[in-house]
Amino acid sequence: MSKKRKKINYDKIISARFTLFLVVSLFLFGVVLVKVFNVMIINNKEYNDQLSVLTYSTVNGTSSPRGRIYDRNYNILVDNKSLKTITYRKQKGISNLDMLRVANELINHIDLDYSKLTDRAKREYYFVKNRSDCDKLVTEKEKEKVKQMKMTQHELDELKISRIKEENLVFSDEEQKLAYLFYLMNKGYTYEEKIIKSNVTDAEYAYVSENNEKLTGFNTKIDWERVYPYGDTFKTMLGKVSSSTQGIPAEEKDYYLSKGYNLNDRVGISYIEKQYEEYLHGEKDVYEIVNSHETKLLKEGSRGKDIVLTIDINLQKEVDRILSEKIIETKREPNTNFYDHSSVIIQDPMTGEILAMSGKRLVNGNIIDNTTSLVISPITPGSVVKGASMLVGYNTGAIHIGEYIRDECVKIAGIEKAKCSSVDNLGTINDITALAKSSNVYQFKTAIRVNGQEYYYNMPLIFKQSSFDTYRNMYHSFGLGVKTGIDLPVESSGYSSKDKAAGNLLDFVMGQYETYTPMQLSQYISTIANGGQRLAPHLLKEVHSSSSDDNIGALESTVEKKVLNGIDTKPEYLARVQEGFKAVINSPGGYGVGYMNPAMRPAGKTGTSQSFIDTNGDGKIDTETITTSFIGYAPYDNPKMSILVTSPDSSHPNSSSNYASLVTYRITKEITAKYSEMYGY
Repeated sequence: MSKKRKKINYDKIISARFTLFLVVSLFLFGVVLVKVFNVMIINNKEYNDQLSVLTYSTVNGTSSPRGRIYDRNYNILVDNKSLKTITYRKQKGISNLDMLRVANELINHIDLDYSKLTDRAKREYYFVKNRSDCDKLVTEKEKEKVKQMKMTQHELDELKISRIKEENLVFSDEEQKLAYLFYLMNKGYTYEEKIIKSNVTDAEYAYVSENNEKLTGFNTKIDWERVYPYGDTFKTMLGKVSSSTQGIPAEEKDYYLSKGYNLNDRVGISYIEKQYEEYLHGEKDVYEIVNSHETKLLKEGSRGKDIVLTIDINLQKEVDRILSEKIIETKREPNTNFYDHSSVIIQDPMTGEILAMSGKRLVNGNIIDNTTSLVISPITPGSVVKGASMLVGYNTGAIHIGEYIRDECVKIAGIEKAKCSSVDNLGTINDITALAKSSNVYQFKTAIRVNGQEYYYNMPLIFKQSSFDTYRNMYHSFGLGVKTGIDLPVESSGYSSKDKAAGNLLDFVMGQYETYTPMQLSQYISTIANGGQRLAPHLLKEVHSSSSDDNIGALESTVEKKVLNGIDTKPEYLARVQEGFKAVINSPGGYGVGYMNPAMRPAGKTGTSQSFIDTNGDGKIDTETITTSFIGYAPYDNPKMSILVTSPDSSHPNSSSNYASLVTYRITKEITAKYSEMYGY
């Protein structure tokens, strides 16, 4: 007999489960309600603050005026001039067609140079203006890819732009101007304020100011440009600033963007403006981005910091004038057909401060500035380097102070022509006379001893790398053949030869083997003058805070002298070289007599070297010339100034005339006289 099945009460089960579901739902709803209450009421401020942090974004305005640049006596070398400017910032919700309409309103009221209109800008303008025609440039299959998410709309638009025919890009002048204006309106980020035109006319400025209700997004403001109260004096070395349309140079984009700059920011692009961008650039207005198109001013910008240079602009003017006059005068002399430029550097040898530096070149009858060559264009120095060569002799024991050596032409096996001093035989001379009369032979015989040999007629000279290294190391310690450390963004280290012919050692020690920049030679003579400290030459003297008026701001920092290294030699050896340099100018028969007024108590060294140039532009050296140089300082017992003068290719030894120009002598004599007059030495 089967058991009777128990009846299941499904209504009761369903009711219990529903009750459980309801309880759980009410509980979860309560939890959510508590959470919402907590977020919206109790901790509302905290969460709003966190949201603000996560969504907060700022953007900088256009560049503020840069700091001023002064000379050492606080004469303004570079200032800012106000410019009336038209700007554009895209407004929220405005379409490209709306932008074109507004551009059309403005285009007939401003004069715009569209010479920089690119093919790409033309295509984008045509695309916006003729969208329906451009839609026909792609196939239905290609359009379908966008729907299938195999291609983005942007990629499809790029395809249309690339297929616009060249014939459709032939615009009238007026349309090219409109296309360029449209390009300027779209350049950079959407929220950025773009400079459309600087230095606008009063009429252009007034039109935009009076009509900016219908010229949606356009506005006027006062911008700036650099001005130079002393004209072209030292202007090349002061450097340039990028224009408002140029912005950051493409090759330095990553660097400046990492520093918080925008692509259209104006920056220093050469020499001092570039070197001291960190001080000179202004603090820009800071805006909060309220939405993708609107901003709110948070912080007003300010002018950049002011810098004071070591340059004396009045001395610089005189150096420029004298150089220009002497170059023109010299070109009237015979045997100067390859001469066209000279250079001068005046330093304070005790601090490294550059008081004046100038290079001038004659081109097609006109004098142009050539000052940049002082740091980037090496020359063959000649005998001015013999002070460093003499120290190698002392240091190695190859010669001793006061030693006499016979000056005679030196004949080395394998070298056809004997090597002599400028005068064939100076007789038996000591180290002081060797410097005073620039004996090559004294240096030759010393170098042969440094090489571990003793001179005899027609001897073989054995190549020893160690000998070259010994001389090079001494030269390098003076700054010859290495960068000087000058505070400029570009500098050459000169040319160092790898030729291992033994005879080159003799050329090396008299300054005929390697080449150095004028700035390196200036550092060299300053190191001798100050007693053996190689100081970094510098152009920056002080940094001042930005001021709100025409006065220079408060002093923030002063540049101290920077010792790069000392000369590894005994004090008595360097003192002996200084004595020899005094004899160059002050002893009877010294080759530098007359270069500087004896009342200045000067010391120095002359130099003459063979140079070789390419005269026909075929890339081959074909002509020998003579380069003359002078280095000096004064007073010799308490140096206040050092001077370097070079005149490359000042004569031509293989011409029909034996005339050798004294241009370096005349430049040195007149400039040091002017320095003495101005400074009272």
